[in-house]
Amino acid sequence: MILASLKKSLLPRIASAAEQVGAQPPEKIEFQPAPAHVPADLCLPWPLSAAKQARKPPMEVAAAVCAALQSLPEIEEAKAAPPGFVNLRLRLSALAANVKAATLNPAAYGRDEGGGSRKILIEFVSANPTGPLHLASGRGATLGDALARILRRLGRQVHCEYYVNDAGGRVELLGRSIQARWDQNHGKNTEVPEKGYQGEYLKELAASAPAEAGGWTAEQWGRFAMDALLASHKEDMDAFGVKFDRWYLESELYASKLVEQTLAFLKERGMVYEKESAVWLGTAEAEGSTDDKDRVLVKSDGRPTYFLPDIAYHRDKFGRGFEELIDIWGADHHGYVPRMRAAIAALGKPPESFKPIVHQLIHLFRGKEAVKMSKRAGEFVRLKEVVDEVGRDACRFFFALRTPDSHLAFDLELAKKQSAENPVFYCQYVHARVCSIFREAAKRGSPYEDGIVNGALLSKPEERAILVKLAWFPEALRACERELSPHPLANYLLETAGLFHPFYEKCRVVDPEEPALTQARLLLCAGVRDIIREGLGLLGVCAPEEM
Repeated sequence: MILASLKKSLLPRIASAAEQVGAQPPEKIEFQPAPAHVPADLCLPWPLSAAKQARKPPMEVAAAVCAALQSLPEIEEAKAAPPGFVNLRLRLSALAANVKAATLNPAAYGRDEGGGSRKILIEFVSANPTGPLHLASGRGATLGDALARILRRLGRQVHCEYYVNDAGGRVELLGRSIQARWDQNHGKNTEVPEKGYQGEYLKELAASAPAEAGGWTAEQWGRFAMDALLASHKEDMDAFGVKFDRWYLESELYASKLVEQTLAFLKERGMVYEKESAVWLGTAEAEGSTDDKDRVLVKSDGRPTYFLPDIAYHRDKFGRGFEELIDIWGADHHGYVPRMRAAIAALGKPPESFKPIVHQLIHLFRGKEAVKMSKRAGEFVRLKEVVDEVGRDACRFFFALRTPDSHLAFDLELAKKQSAENPVFYCQYVHARVCSIFREAAKRGSPYEDGIVNGALLSKPEERAILVKLAWFPEALRACERELSPHPLANYLLETAGLFHPFYEKCRVVDPEEPALTQARLLLCAGVRDIIREGLGLLGVCAPEEM
């Protein structure tokens, strides 16, 4: 990987330049893409920060860096540019060698050899098994699954979990709700409890119960409904291409006494107190707390709140050796973030080990017309309905395109279009077109040969733009890790696909009379094909060879 290799080569030379100007050398090097109007491939912004420390003009620091970099074999030119950047132009031979390496082992391209193999647990979706999965669950599933795939590509140890809230009062409440539906199905006028689950899906579920269900208790009904709904969650996630390493049941926490043990642990640390016959977590005044008030862990009637088993679950995560916990929650959990941060601190764990991601709402459209929720009480747009209509690929790519903290407008009609307007079709079509180029090359007697390619032949601006973009793939993955979101990768793929079109229009790929140039351009095409395929795969999207 040319950029990773270049960073290693640059460090000692920049350290020498830093010593010359009286600045501290950087611990690591970070590049920026060169702006479109700048005749360079990369920008190095370090002189701007070093100038303040050295008390020297930024351009003077940039000039010292340029002088130190001129003899590096990967660099064709290093120029200082106002207000203090170093603009780098890379050699075509080095860029072509990078693409060659990527095509030889596409599945390893992008691995961060120096980033460590931290043990990370990502918990996502975790929808209560009291109803079908709705569309927002698909956004959480895409975020979690794509992030897990990307982190694994980078070299991290990642474990994925779905936490199932199958304990507490919701079991009985769900049971009473579905029992009322059973009664209604059998001609009785039983009302669903006022605070119960109102969805018509329970009427359908009650109809599937065995004949002896008429004699069940509310808890038996609740278990029946939860088991059926959880099975549907698993089916929906499987159809959505999401695999969990574990479906962790809240009831397991209680069965293994982890809830009581966690409460005892917090008492030992002096983090809880009793007031008004309830047990409270005292975090509001604790050093470094992010919560604005203390929280009840055990109610005055002796029943735990939802907060206590959540703390126990996170304590168990740390107990299993995970160093970093990433929780992906829906928009209605925003207020839960400071509470859980306070709980992590109460457990004695470093604040940076807990990373919550709250994704925002999805607004569904059909063209310009908003798709309203069903008029049936308690119903919503189900994930399965949307996947059945537009396909898994469109759902996952659309969900991956935006930052988690932004609201998402999902246009059903756009997601089904087979045109450049549809971003997922746009990327998939480029992959398919490149595959067709290789088939055509073989038919015309110019098949791609896995040999040495003359990179200097790829001198057109459209070719260089692709070479540089392909070199940036590992940086796009690292951006996903920094921002805990797959959107940098999704947008990178769109930009890569966008660069291929002008290349295809202006550069004749297969020319039997120019065999060396043909091989060079086929290498470039192979890089585009492999990187788009790998990138789409990390997002959980397929890369068809024909469309």
